[in-house]
Amino acid sequence: MKKADVVDFYARLAEADPHPETELEFVNPFTLVVAVALSAQSTDIGVNKATRALFREVDTPEKMIALGLDGLKPFIRTIGLYNTKAKNVIALSQMLVDDHDGVVPDDRAALERLPGVGRKTANVVLNVAFGAETFAVDTHIFRVGNRTGLARGKTPLAVELKLDKATPQPFRLHAHHWLILHGRYVCKARTPECWRCIVADLCAYKPKTPEPARKPAAPAR
Repeated sequence: MKKADVVDFYARLAEADPHPETELEFVNPFTLVVAVALSAQSTDIGVNKATRALFREVDTPEKMIALGLDGLKPFIRTIGLYNTKAKNVIALSQMLVDDHDGVVPDDRAALERLPGVGRKTANVVLNVAFGAETFAVDTHIFRVGNRTGLARGKTPLAVELKLDKATPQPFRLHAHHWLILHGRYVCKARTPECWRCIVADLCAYKPKTPEPARKPAAPAR
């Protein structure tokens, strides 16, 4: 995608949604880390349903440790892979207390050392909690980057690095939110809704998906 088209691409997304936010619910950086770690291979909606009650009671690493594994599991039982994720949440809480005085670090390497926290999770936390210009490449961004031609790559890291290089100011801070939301609601995996896409003319995807035929109205009685 040409530089001028990249600017136009982001400008249109920004005009449609000037202040995009993560759809995960959280109350502070610690609960954000937990929510993002729990969201792996799960939907934000499902995670939010599970964590609303949890975060009303538990909003610090110390409280999570006190809750313990057996106390945590009932809260997140509806989330996929909850047994493994529960172990990771307790372990990362303990590491935050032991190594960071209970404070979530604003350092990528330190975040990635936390159990259950990979590069994508670290990027989300750095961006949402600390305002860093990071690109958290999930399945939606990976698809949108490749499909549109904005940032093609065979791996999430390759797409991330290309997005980092291609995305200009003033769009860098919110770029990954715009791309996630676009992929989630418009540029869908099975059938992209090109007929209502505001950046369709800039996108390399072909053939564009036509608008579905509308069913004829039932005759009046």
